[in-house]
Amino acid sequence: MDKKLQLTVSEGGERVDKYVAGEVPSLSRSQVQDLIARGLITVNGIEVKPSQRLKEGDSVGVIVPPAEEVELVPERIPLRIVYEDEDLVVVDKPPGLVVHPAAGHQRGTLLNALLARYPDLPLDEEKRSGIVHRLDKDTSGLIVVARSRDAREHLQAQFKAREVLKVYLSLVEGVVEPRNGVIEASIGRDSRDRKRMAVVRSGGRRAVTEFRVLERLGEYTLLETRPRTGRTHQVRVHLAFLGHPVVGDSVYGHRKQRLGLERQFLHAHRLAFRHPSSDRQVDLVSELPPDLERVLEMLRRPNLISAEEWERLGPLS
Repeated sequence: MDKKLQLTVSEGGERVDKYVAGEVPSLSRSQVQDLIARGLITVNGIEVKPSQRLKEGDSVGVIVPPAEEVELVPERIPLRIVYEDEDLVVVDKPPGLVVHPAAGHQRGTLLNALLARYPDLPLDEEKRSGIVHRLDKDTSGLIVVARSRDAREHLQAQFKAREVLKVYLSLVEGVVEPRNGVIEASIGRDSRDRKRMAVVRSGGRRAVTEFRVLERLGEYTLLETRPRTGRTHQVRVHLAFLGHPVVGDSVYGHRKQRLGLERQFLHAHRLAFRHPSSDRQVDLVSELPPDLERVLEMLRRPNLISAEEWERLGPLS
């Protein structure tokens, strides 16, 4: 069933697409523009263009069609399992693997692979089948999946209480000073681009990330980062806010400084939590994958090849 909203403009002057994206957080600006093109957003009952400026008192009608139904199809995709028992499984996710199916990307995800290997995974209302946290598509490393409803609830409670230890390895631009510290800055939707997150002064959610310098490599720094909260893109946003974006991050960093990478240098290196049944500590580590390790080798041996020459060679195969 369509969702219908009626909004009244309290202050004029804003574009209708920007206004609706700001008032309806579940919609990105591009989604709003698509709804406008389909005639599903009106101003005072009249169809409009995205660029139309609103006036105080205007009535904006928004019709949001139901989300496309996602079909969960088991697929035999190879997975690297680092821990497995009857309660849970921990996967070492490769870069490029999307975690959850979504409209327009329903196949080839981690969940499709898990359903083929574990057909009895518990299915929640969001069809996440035991996946209790997430990693970005191009972030590699450890992710835990519950194999029963009780285990899922137990793990979810640990994440909510911030009892799970998550450690990331990240190579960032610049020389980070001091050698360790804490970034505490609220994160919310970027007002200029609803698909991005940003550090915001108001309206965001509290976010805390600890960091420690592991190695300085010329114009770059290898960091250990520990997010104490679980906001979307938290590590990437916080490090960019610090002035040291993650190398290869095309969203929050500099497109030219990629060092031959086809993705951001961010790896979920360590994951520790209490086992749902025995309450014993499970502490697992994933070493850097080859594409990230090669970048460090290049930076540690600057006489072998310069960073500039590495860029000219193109992406690693």
